[in-house]
Parts: sequence; C-alpha cells; structure tokens
Amino acid sequence: MLVSFTVEFDNEFERRTPHRTTGQGPLPDSRRLPWLVSMAMWVTFMQFVPDDGIRVAELQRRLGFTSAEMRWWLTRMGTWWGYVVVEAEPTGGDANPPLSKGIVRLTTGGRKAVEVWRPLAAEIETRWHGRFGTREIEQLRAVLYELVGQFDVRLPDSLPILGYGLFSKSPDRRRRAPAEPETGSISSLPLPALLSRALLAFAVEYEAEADMSLAIGANVLRVLDEKGIGVQRLSRLAGISKPAIDMAMGILQKNRLVSVDAIPRGSRTKITRLTPQGRKAQERYRQLLGNLEARWRSRFGNDTIDRLRESLERAAGDGTVKGSPLFRGLTPYSDGWRASVPQPDTLPHYPMLLHRGGYPDGS
Repeated sequence: MLVSFTVEFDNEFERRTPHRTTGQGPLPDSRRLPWLVSMAMWVTFMQFVPDDGIRVAELQRRLGFTSAEMRWWLTRMGTWWGYVVVEAEPTGGDANPPLSKGIVRLTTGGRKAVEVWRPLAAEIETRWHGRFGTREIEQLRAVLYELVGQFDVRLPDSLPILGYGLFSKSPDRRRRAPAEPETGSISSLPLPALLSRALLAFAVEYEAEADMSLAIGANVLRVLDEKGIGVQRLSRLAGISKPAIDMAMGILQKNRLVSVDAIPRGSRTKITRLTPQGRKAQERYRQLLGNLEARWRSRFGNDTIDRLRESLERAAGDGTVKGSPLFRGLTPYSDGWRASVPQPDTLPHYPMLLHRGGYPDGS
C-alpha cells in the first residue's frame, strides 16, 4: 500500500516539477534543474529545510542525524542532485569554517520542488478517499494510529534508505529522533507516514532475529524455489527493479542460499535455484513472519491486528494488476519515466528504498 501511494505521489511530482533525468537528453539550463527523486527524500530531509534557510548544525539536530549521515544527505541533495546549497556563514575571518557553521538554503529548483511536495500527500490521500471510500481510508488511519501510538520508540515518517545487506536501519534510542510535524500529533500524520512507521517497526523486530533482511526475504527469497526460475523473470515476479534484484542476488549468492547456472551451459539464459541452505532460509523467513504476527497480536491486541489485516487485504486484493485496487492510480503519464519501462505485474511486498533516489521499487 505504501509503495502504491509513493508511486502515485512520485508520478505527480515528476509531472509538475522541472527536473532532469538521464533519459531525457539535453535541456536548456538543465544543470540548474534538480535531479528527479522519490518521496522519501522529501519526507526524510527536504521538508525540514525552511524557505529562509537553516544552519547545518540546527538541521542536523532536527533530523537526528550523525555527522556522517548529514554529510551523506548534503552531498546528495546538494552537490549531486541540486535541491540545496550550503553557504558559508560569516565566521570572523576563518578561511575554512567547519561544515556545521554553514547555512543550508534551497536552490531555485529546490524551492519549486518544495512548493509541489508540500500539499501532495494530502492531495493523493484525498484521491484515495474517492477511490477506496472515505470510510475505508478513515478506518485504516484509525487502526494505524491505534497501533503506532503504542510503539515505545519514536520512528521516522519514511522508511530509511536500506543499508549494508539491505537491512532497514534500526532507530538508536540514544539519539534524538527527527522532529515531529508542527502539529505534534500522530493522528495528524499523513497516511504514508503512518504506514512507514508500522512497516519499519515490523522490519526492525524481524531483522533483530533474522540472518537476512526483510527486504530480501519478502521480495526475492519469497518467490524462489528449488526447481529454478529464470533470473530475468525475477524483477517482474518480485515487483522490484533489476538493480535491486542484482543487489539482493549478490547477497543471496554470497551466503550460498542460491545457485545461478547458465541453461544450457554457456548460454546467456541463467536460472537461479534455492540451495538446501536457501530452502531453510525461506522456511525461516515464513516462520519468523508468523511468529512476529503472533507476538504483535499479544502485544497490541487481536482486534487491532485483525482490523489492520482486513483493511490492508481489501486494498491489496489479489496483488495483480487486474485484481488489486492499488494499481488503479499507477498508470504513468505518457511523458513520465515509468511510461518508458515495462509496467509491473505486482508490487513489492516490502519497499526497496535504495541510495539511487529512494524509489520504493529500487528503481
């Protein structure tokens, strides 16, 4: 559900915002246009940059980032992608002031992007009221609010960029969490923020016991078997991009959970199979999911989990293009980048946010 919301959000942002991508060729003043990125970059970073700028140290405090994380985000959102710049603050003659003394300001393109981003989640959520029914969406919001309100740690409003091994980043209780929205109330959070917090809480608890990340288990390990599946089919079966498949397969091969062979020998056609260890890992994935859901029922209440499952199952349908209501808003605009690539047969079972731009399918 979060993937569907994000893709619809991203399609609108792309249509309304001047930007650049690798596929569109040279554009007038294209270097001044920001690089196209996904909703996670807005929720995690850009929404905290005010129109009149902010000191790096204060922005870092609001975000709850380490210094290394702050440099990572400033490099991407600034130097690489063109949404912000860091200006030196007068420091009384210091020729090389530290980064923390700088001021983060929106570029012209960044300012336009923020204008589009700010109202967009509410607009998409209003569309969903019309598509799924106001009662259905309000029931989903209510049960998510009920669930998230019981968490004992403050979680971010977006899933994190997946780290080493494609693991989700566990919140560090010793560090300050990102600032709450101005309203300061969980009930006022947009739907994707509520979904993100619930998903991240589940992923962190799952990965505390698992040897493999939930992103790999839910998307790739889930669809494999011992008979063999063509590697080229994996992207469509899992609903994630080829780069995401390649990263996941590299980890699975390194851990000897899958084998990849050319069939026939020497051809370009490759088949991947679960090894005996991989079969055990798949069984462990399924067992952990069941155990964790049972644990959540005990902790948060059977009624809460039942209502959440029912709402999500009605929205997801059978998960196919024809049988899932989640696909109704995903037809890309004709000039959007998603219109130029094969349309998905299914959606990821867990979002694959990579450093490439934070897209929910790893694109």
